[in-house]
Amino acid sequence: MSYKKPLTVALTISLALTIIMIPLLSSGCVGGPAAAPAPSGVKVGFSICYTGVAAEKGRPMGNAKLDCMKYINEELGGVAGHQIEVIWRDNEYDAAKAVTIVNELMDKGCLFFTTNASKMMGASMEIANRADFPGFTVFSSPVCTHPPQHIYGQMPDYGDDWASFAQYYLENIWQGEGKPKMAMHLLNNPTGYGALDAAKAMADELGIEIVATEEHAATTISEMESLTRVKALNPDVLYISSTPQPTSIIIQNAVQLGMYPGLTIGCGHASFTSVLVELAGDDAEGVYGVFPTVNWGDDVPAMAKMTEYCQQYHAEDYGNMDYITSWAEGLIVAEILRLAIENVGVENLTPQAVEEYGFKKLNGFDVGGLHGPVSYTPGDNRLSKSVRVFQVQSGEIVPVSGWVEASLIRYEDFEWFGQ
Repeated sequence: MSYKKPLTVALTISLALTIIMIPLLSSGCVGGPAAAPAPSGVKVGFSICYTGVAAEKGRPMGNAKLDCMKYINEELGGVAGHQIEVIWRDNEYDAAKAVTIVNELMDKGCLFFTTNASKMMGASMEIANRADFPGFTVFSSPVCTHPPQHIYGQMPDYGDDWASFAQYYLENIWQGEGKPKMAMHLLNNPTGYGALDAAKAMADELGIEIVATEEHAATTISEMESLTRVKALNPDVLYISSTPQPTSIIIQNAVQLGMYPGLTIGCGHASFTSVLVELAGDDAEGVYGVFPTVNWGDDVPAMAKMTEYCQQYHAEDYGNMDYITSWAEGLIVAEILRLAIENVGVENLTPQAVEEYGFKKLNGFDVGGLHGPVSYTPGDNRLSKSVRVFQVQSGEIVPVSGWVEASLIRYEDFEWFGQ
C-alpha cells in the first residue's frame, strides 16, 4: 500500500496553522483527560467506553483521540484557525447510556460524533440517522453502514476481517482436501454478528464449511461447555470475533481441552492487540488475527508524533494497537472539519453541511501511514478499506501478510440481513 505524503507535510497543508494556542475542551466523565473550555463553535462529540466491560479497549482509544485533539489544537493551532471543541462522555459500553449521550451531543450543538465500538454505534445510529446527524465508528460492523445512511466506518468492518482471514487461510494455511471446516465463536453483539454476516454471505463462494456458531457474553469466565461441543465437530479452524478478555478465555479453554495447538485460531480485529497477548499469555502463541493498522515502531510518518504523545501522557498504552486506531481517528476528525470549513465557511457549519462537504469530500486522505487512505465512495460508507493479517510469534504481534483491500460486500442485497 502506498501513502500520499508524510504526516508533517500532509497536516501542515490540511490543517491551517495559527499562532494562537487555546486549550482543548474535553468535557467528560471519570477516567479520561480534561482541560479548560475553548469556545469556537466547531464542536465534535466523542462517545467513549472508558469504563465497563470493554474498558480494556475503550480506555486506550479514548486516551488516543483526546491526545490527538490536544496535538491538533495546541501544536497545529486547530483547524483552519479554529479550535476543535470536544465534548466527550463515558458510555460504559452500555447501550442505554449511548442513546442518552447521542441525544446530548446533538443538543449541545456537535457537528458530528464518533464511537469506539460497533455496539455503541448500533445503539446510537437509529437516532442519529433519523436526525441526519453524521458520525463514524472506529470499529464497525456491517449493520452500522448497510444500507449506507449517515453513519460511517473508519476502517474495514468485522465482516471484512472474516473474509480477509478466510482468504488468507485458504491460500496460506489450509493443506487438506475439500472444504475446511470452520467453527465460529462470536461475541453476542455486532462485534460477533458482523463476522457471522460475512460468513453467511461468502462461505459457500470461498469454499468453507461453517460447522458451528457459538456465542458468548463479554463477561464470560468460561467457555469450556461451548468448546466441548465445538471439539466434537473436529473443525480445522476456529474463528473468534470478540474483545480481548473473552477471546483470551476462549483461547485458554481451547488449550485446556487439547484443541490448540492443533486447529488454527484466527481473530477479528476487535480483540487482536497486545492486551490479548498479555491476558492469554503463552497460550496465544501462533494465533492469527486481522488488524487494519500498522504496528508500533513501523516506519510511517505519523509514528514519531503519536509515540511522543503516547509516552508523555499515557505511557501505559504504548504497544497497544487500539491507541493507533484512535490517533488516526483524531486526524480524520480534523480533516472532515477542515474540508467542511474550506467548502462552506465556519459560519455555515451544520451537521448536514459537514456530512456533505466534509465526510463526502474525503479523497485519499493520508493518516500518516497509520492505516489505509481515507476516502468516501458513494454506496460504501467504509472510509478506509485495507487490512493485514498478523500472528503472535514469540509473544509479539507480527504481520504475516501485506495490505489487502477488503472488497465491498453488499449485505443489504441478502434477504436475511438485519433479521
